[in-house]
Amino acid sequence: MEKKKCEQILASKKISPTAMRILTLDFLLEQSAAVSLSDIENYFFHSDRITLYRTLKTFEKKGLIHSIQENNTTKYSLCQDACTENFHQDNHLHFYCTQCMETVCLEQVDLSEIQVPSNFSLQQLRFFC
Repeated sequence: MEKKKCEQILASKKISPTAMRILTLDFLLEQSAAVSLSDIENYFFHSDRITLYRTLKTFEKKGLIHSIQENNTTKYSLCQDACTENFHQDNHLHFYCTQCMETVCLEQVDLSEIQVPSNFSLQQLRFFC
């Protein structure tokens, strides 16, 4: 993706467009599955792990990405445009393939039909097969 587009996305989330943030966002935009810090670190061979971690935490705090816990590993995926610093709207399923070990968001699955008891609110849902 072009640098200008990444800068626009970062600006829309009120994130300063440093070189590493632009490169990291560009990498995330090209991914079809969630990626771990190690995946990103391996892609940017000479990158600083702490800088990458801070970049991801900033992106998550500002509503640009969300984290997914999978097999004791945290993976990251881009959020919907409606996510903000104060409110993530990532109410969707995550599919984990045991063959390729990739995690993908299933945003097309409608979760609005799920009913929980009236004195509870749905925060997290786990589905196992």
